[in-house]
Parts: sequence; C-alpha cells; structure tokens
Amino acid sequence: MKKGQEYIGIVEQVNFPNKGIVLVQENPVIVKNTIPGQKIRFRIQKCKNKKIEGTLLEVLEHSTKETETPPCPHFGICGGCLYQTISYQEQSFLKAQQVKSLLNSVINEPYLFEGILSSPKAYEYRNKMEFSFGDENKDGPLTLGLHKKGSFYDIVSISDCKIVHQDFNQILSCVQKQCRKQELSFYHRTTHTGYLRHLLIRRAEKTKEILVDLVTTSNWKSEGTEQQFLEQLCQNIKELPLEGKIVGFLHTINDSLADVIKNDRTEILYGEEFFYEHLLELRFKISVFSFFQTNSLGAEILYQTVREFVGETKDKVIFDLYSGTGTITQLLAPVAKKVIGVEIIEEAVKAAKENAEYNKLNNCEFIAGDVLKIIDEIEESPDILVLDPPRDGIHPKALKKILDYKVERLIYISCKPTSLCRDLIILQQNGYHVEKVRCVDLFPQVGHVETIVLLSHKSPDSVINVTVEFGEGEGKVSLDAIAERAKKYQPKPKITYKMIQEYVEKKYGFKVHTAYIAEVKRSLGLTMYDAPNAVEELKHPRKRPPKEKLEAITDALKYFEVI
Repeated sequence: MKKGQEYIGIVEQVNFPNKGIVLVQENPVIVKNTIPGQKIRFRIQKCKNKKIEGTLLEVLEHSTKETETPPCPHFGICGGCLYQTISYQEQSFLKAQQVKSLLNSVINEPYLFEGILSSPKAYEYRNKMEFSFGDENKDGPLTLGLHKKGSFYDIVSISDCKIVHQDFNQILSCVQKQCRKQELSFYHRTTHTGYLRHLLIRRAEKTKEILVDLVTTSNWKSEGTEQQFLEQLCQNIKELPLEGKIVGFLHTINDSLADVIKNDRTEILYGEEFFYEHLLELRFKISVFSFFQTNSLGAEILYQTVREFVGETKDKVIFDLYSGTGTITQLLAPVAKKVIGVEIIEEAVKAAKENAEYNKLNNCEFIAGDVLKIIDEIEESPDILVLDPPRDGIHPKALKKILDYKVERLIYISCKPTSLCRDLIILQQNGYHVEKVRCVDLFPQVGHVETIVLLSHKSPDSVINVTVEFGEGEGKVSLDAIAERAKKYQPKPKITYKMIQEYVEKKYGFKVHTAYIAEVKRSLGLTMYDAPNAVEELKHPRKRPPKEKLEAITDALKYFEVI
C-alpha cells in the first residue's frame, strides 16, 4: 500500500477515539470517524512503520447499527457529532466496550467492570460551547460556527446545533448577523490579520443564567467605533426572546498567534463576569474561563459515582488533585475530616474558595499551583486521593510523587482512556490494584467518555519484626558480608525492546517491530508492557510474526537471559 491509493472496505471495529479498523490485505488501516459495519471508500494518508492511516472519502453502505435519522441539519458537514445515526443505547454500549478493551490490555489482575451510566439528556446537554469565526469556503461570507469535518480552516455556519439549548442558536445567529452587517473581518490563522476570533457561550442547566463572551484581536478596522459596535451587539442580545437570562456580556482581547482562546484582557460590557449553577444541593460560581463539566446533569452522576467510590471518609484527609473550581472537593467535604484541592488555574481556585464560603464549608482548603510543585509544600498527608487530571493524564514526575503517599484508596477520573491506561500501568507496578471501573457518558453523540477507576494499595498479609545487630563478632551481621551478597544478587539490568531490536538487526540483518516482540513475549507468558507505545499497539488486531522473526526474537530473549 502506498500513500494516495484508494480502497473499499468494511469497518471491522472502532477503537478509542473514533479509530475505525479496516483490513486491507490482512493489514489493519485506521480510518477515523467511522461506525462498525460501514462499507467505506478511503484514501491512504499515512503509511509509516507499518502503521497505516486512511482518510474517509465516502460511506458506501450504512451499518446495521445505524437506525436513526440525524436530527441535526449540520450532521456530516460539521466535525462535531459522529453518532447521531445510531441509537443512544448503542452509543453507550460502543463506548463502554472501547474502554473495557483498552483496560483489559493493561490491567493484570481481575477487576469489576460496572459498565456505563448514560447522560440524563442525549441532546441539548452542553452548558458551554466555543464557536469560531471564519468562512465556509475561501473568499466566502463571514461565518460563525464550528469547524468543518476534516478541516482546520473552514468554518460551518451553525444555526440549529442539537447538543446545545436553543438559546445558544439564537445568540449565535444574532452575533453573526450583526458582524456581517458591520462587515467585520475574521482572524486569519495564516496571515495573523483580522478582528473576530471566537464566541464563547455558557448557560447553566439549573439556574438558566447565560454568560456571553466575544473574543477578538485588538485590530479594529471598520466604520464607527469599536465601543459603539459592542454596545449595540450587547443590546441586541439582551432583547432576544430567550428562555434563559443574560447575566453577563464580556469582550476578551486575544492577540495570541495560536488558535486558542487566550485572555489577554477582558472587559465587562454588561452584568457580571460569572454565573451560578447548582449541583447536588451545592451552588457554584463559574467564570467565563473556569473549568466546569460541560454536562451539568451528567456531572451529578459522575460526582455521585466518585462519592460512592471514595467510600468511608470519616476522620479522613482527602486530596483532590486537579480540582478545577472545586466541585469534587466541596461534594466530599461534608463527609470528610478535611479536603485539600490543588489547581493550577488561579481564577478557578479563587472561585472555589468563594463557592466553599457560600456553601458554608469550613473544612476545605484550595491551593493554586502546579500539582508537581505544590505536593512538596503541603505538610499534611492524605488518606485518600482523588485525581482528575487533564486529557493527557498525569505528568510522570507528579505521578512519582503521588505514589510516595501510598494511600489506601485512590480514585482516578479520566476523559481520555489511553492516558488513563498509561498511568494505570505505573500505578499497578507500584502496588496498586484496580478494584472496579465505571464509565459515565457526559458526551452523547460524540466519541468521548468519562471513566472512573477505584484503586486500592496492596498491604502485606502479615508483618514479622526482626531485630538485627550489625558489626563483627558472634551473633552480629557483618556489613562487608552484606555488601558481597548485594553484589552477588544484584538485579539484572532491564532488557528493553530497543536492546532486543538492536541485537536482532546486528545478528540477523533485519528489523523487528515492538508489536512482534510483545507478541512473542505474550506467547511465552512474559510481561510485555514495557514498550512506551504498547497500549496503542494492542488496539490493533494482533498479527503473528513471521517464522524467521519469531526465531530471531526468541534467540535475543535467550541471549539476554529473559528466558
């Protein structure tokens, strides 16, 4: 197979995240944004180191799983939702199976997989959305919406998004109309020119309060003043017949070259820079850039699961690392001796402190800073740890410090199962046992899912106390003798996949892939998860190595005394 070649095939399975597997000449090809059972036409995009990726060109035949008519007029054009053609029950099942398959590849002892809990709402569940300005086609009219499927630059003008409340769509249309009327330019990512960048809308599920933030550069070039335009836009939004209530309209300046929402300066044009939301009988103050779960009703199910997994907390000190606005910290506080939340975003920590004060919780402490550094500064030690890191998981250096606590229970919350698997390998190597896993779907219609894992630290079955006196003479243990025995029983150096590859290439003149080495080790009953990409490799169907490579790898394992 070569880059650019086109093929037709059946999607055999879909691995997380949205990676469909199509077999071509017995070789697995990854084609994203597909559904199991679809017959598709695709083009080879990448073919390197036996990892083959393709781009979806056309769905020739739908899967038998596709029983729904997509309610969204933008489905298939917008790059957001993927699963609108399959029932929500089937979506949940698919996500649970993807997570379970990944976990089974790294968890080395029996554990309880409790399936997946569905979102109370399959549509109109998102409480936050970031829309982008651009054009749908080159030199086309100004658009405001979401990225076109498979495109980094083209923006689809959205008028009826189904995963947000209709209030979002009304505000979106109002802003686009006003910006077109003013003939404003959008920020070009290549030339770094233009004015309009993003529109950020947040809407509380319980209080129905709405916060709107227009993100632009400082490069105003149009008739009239910028202030006049902003005031008129604010007035137009306030006059919309919304179900919710506008509590704040903000203008954020972002002159960063990167295509991200960055706050260089924010001006309040109307109301406040925050709104309130209620979760599980507690109130939370949320600012425009604060982290808060995007599915409020789903978040309640997630946090109830965390509370259940934490278990008995009386007289316990809990650390909530990566605490955001302190939702988990405060939900655990009423049943714990003390809860300490650590979060790197100072604005979120400030909001967390205010929320705790409002909720009359006096056993919460919130610390602003990087978990990697802050851990060393906290004098107290935790009895229980709750970890809710960013998508990429825990920094290896921070994880090492977390392991030093050796807490009896550890709850890990993850929105990216591949990162979770990487960290679980390390946790298990350091004495932790996975007891149970439960998924919670906070993202209906899309491929993401939250996973909660309960781990416990293994304790010895019994303890024997022995008194030893060191020195020379009868009844004493010689330090020199200990040193000699240490040399004799010094552990052998770790044999890496790279060492095996180098040995085979030098002796036999050909290269072997880490997947082949893992397969040989697996067949011999050896541990094979020491390759950094082992989790990713095991996503693909296992392929038996050719006879000559099997023999070469076996020879290398004997040479290094692994077998």
